Amino acid sequence: MSKKGLIKKYFLVWYFVVAIVVVGAAMIFPLSSHAATAGEINRDVKNALKNLYQTTPAAKNMAKSAKGILVFPKIVKGGLIIGGQYGEGALLAGGKTSGYYTTMAASYGLQFGAQAFGYALFFMDNEGLSYLKKSDGWEIGVGPSIVVMDEGVARSFTSTTVQSGVYAFFFNQKGMMVGLGIQGSKITRFTPDK
Repeated sequence: MSKKGLIKKYFLVWYFVVAIVVVGAAMIFPLSSHAATAGEINRDVKNALKNLYQTTPAAKNMAKSAKGILVFPKIVKGGLIIGGQYGEGALLAGGKTSGYYTTMAASYGLQFGAQAFGYALFFMDNEGLSYLKKSDGWEIGVGPSIVVMDEGVARSFTSTTVQSGVYAFFFNQKGMMVGLGIQGSKITRFTPDK
C-alpha cells in the first residue's frame, strides 16, 4: 500500500473512532439546554447522598461530624487531546443548603472519551469550610488539602482517625474515559434560578 493510501486509511479510522465517541457520549450523557434550578440541584444532591451513604458506610459516619458537605451529583467530563469537565452542586451545613457551586476544569494531553461521575467533599473543620466560602473560586490542589477516600481507606476509617481537613468520596462513575480526578478543578459559588 502506498504512503498516500496509508495516510487516507489512518484518517478514516481516526474519524470513525471520533464519531463513535461523540455519538456514544451524546447517548450516555444527554446535554440539558439550561443550568439546573435550585430545586433540581437540591433533589439531585439529596439522592446522591442517599446512594453514597447506602454504598459507603464510612461516608455516612463521616457526615455525622462534618461541618459541611459539598456535593456534586453529576459531573460530565470529556476529551480528545483537550478535555473539560463541568458540574453543579450544593453545600450542606447543618443538614440545609447553604450555597450552590459549580466545578469545572480543563485539561490537555493524551486523553480520549467521556464519562460522568459525582463526588462529595466532607469538610471536617471550620478552617476548610471558611476557605471555601471566602474564596472567589477554590482551585483543588491550592488551599486545604484533600484526602481521597477510596475503598481501602474508607474501610479503615474510624471517627477518631478523622480530625480535620477535607475528604472526597467519588460515586456513580459511568463512561469510557481513563482516569478520574479533581486536581485542578475550580469550585465557584453561583446562584441558580429558583
